[in-house]
Amino acid sequence: MLLKTVLQKVLLLLVLSLTVSACSVIYVEPDFDRDESIEQSIINQTTDSFPEIDLLALDQEMIDYLTMHIDPQARNQTKVEKLRELLFNEEHLNIQYRDSANYSAIDTFRTREANCLSLVNLYVAMARHVGIDANYHTVQIRPRWDRRGELLVISEHINATGRLTQNTRYVVDFTPELSLQQLTAAVISDAAARALYFNNLGVEKLIQQSYDEAVVYFQNALWINPQLAIAWNNLGATFNRLGKKELAEYSYQRSFDIDNSNATAINNLAKFYFNHGDTEKAEIYTKAIQRFNNRNPYYHFLLGNVAYSEGSFDQARRHYRNAIRRKDAEPDFYLAMGLTYRQMGMENQAQEMLAMAVYMEQQADVIYQPSNEKLRVIDTSNSIFRRSSSGFTIQTN
Repeated sequence: MLLKTVLQKVLLLLVLSLTVSACSVIYVEPDFDRDESIEQSIINQTTDSFPEIDLLALDQEMIDYLTMHIDPQARNQTKVEKLRELLFNEEHLNIQYRDSANYSAIDTFRTREANCLSLVNLYVAMARHVGIDANYHTVQIRPRWDRRGELLVISEHINATGRLTQNTRYVVDFTPELSLQQLTAAVISDAAARALYFNNLGVEKLIQQSYDEAVVYFQNALWINPQLAIAWNNLGATFNRLGKKELAEYSYQRSFDIDNSNATAINNLAKFYFNHGDTEKAEIYTKAIQRFNNRNPYYHFLLGNVAYSEGSFDQARRHYRNAIRRKDAEPDFYLAMGLTYRQMGMENQAQEMLAMAVYMEQQADVIYQPSNEKLRVIDTSNSIFRRSSSGFTIQTN
């Protein structure tokens, strides 16, 4: 089916003051050198602070539930389809989405609610129990910001995947209607997913202004995965609110040091230096973000959407053309250009762009195509997976 247009869903609140993430390096000289003593003082633990939390444990009730509903002799694809039914159908668990429901598999089963990571915890645990290959799987979505109190929470995405045959993979997704970015999918380890879980718990405490508790969760996330850039960024936001200036600056810089495409960390550093009176550094980081945005196809796509919504179709066309020049394998860019040409009365050009959108979509792995199906089985013989991240990260409002 034709990709769902996002032109009618433009959030004008996001126009120029926010940055859009993409796989592109931000060029800035942060004057940063790692300091092992500072990092050891930040991640000052030698073991997991929450060993009692087992994200993938099953209790006896869950085991009995699976025994009752899934035939151990069934084909793997049949098991996958049955698990989808158990999770989402009204006569079974009927799991409901709640953004702040950061739960283990057991708690998700009991409460019948989950965010994306919690749902994947439950799915992976149950799937592995019945003999299905199942893993955590991150995919970048079109950037979304949610205002939570005084903070902007940037959501990223995770789902579950596993191999059915040599050339067949399934994907289970709680929110399949999301528009996902092409070529950004990657399987991640259980440990990496556990780090994301504690990062998300920290974000919830940060939103609640329980800063000391937030620090503990972020520290645990970083003890598990010291390379989790979003946790360093969020820890910086927490230290900033605690008045720990040096630790906040170091954490933001460490986040960017790990991921030099991390626009959120650079944006937070710009605001940090501005608030602390260092206008020279603030200007350096602000200009870096401006240069990054200019190279970012999704930033130009966003500007095109804004122009389209305001009826400025010639301006929208220029922005969409810039987006396509920077990333020519994104079906939505061609769809938007086609609809813009149609608004301008240029039907031949519109048909050409819409046909290109359909062609691009047909060539794309179906994992990236919005749909109403929470389970998709895909042919991976032509698939290309790319590294990405997942979780929640904080951008200064």
